[in-house]
Amino acid sequence: MFTVNGIYENGTVQLEEPITVNKKFKLIVTFLDEEAPYPKKRLSKSDFSYNKAREKSKKYKGSFADAVVKERRSEL
Repeated sequence: MFTVNGIYENGTVQLEEPITVNKKFKLIVTFLDEEAPYPKKRLSKSDFSYNKAREKSKKYKGSFADAVVKERRSEL
């Protein structure tokens, strides 16, 4: 299975790259909206702060590693 991008216009599909295959394939054609249904939020370096994380975790007295292990075990 492979994917090829293309454009449908006036009853014709134009592929963005040439395809050469020597056998018959079944296809699934999906028409994508031009705009995404929701805006993508991108993260930037300013979204991460070592100092903020340190400040928020000062009151935590347990082990983060133990907390992660416990959480993952509960999901099994």
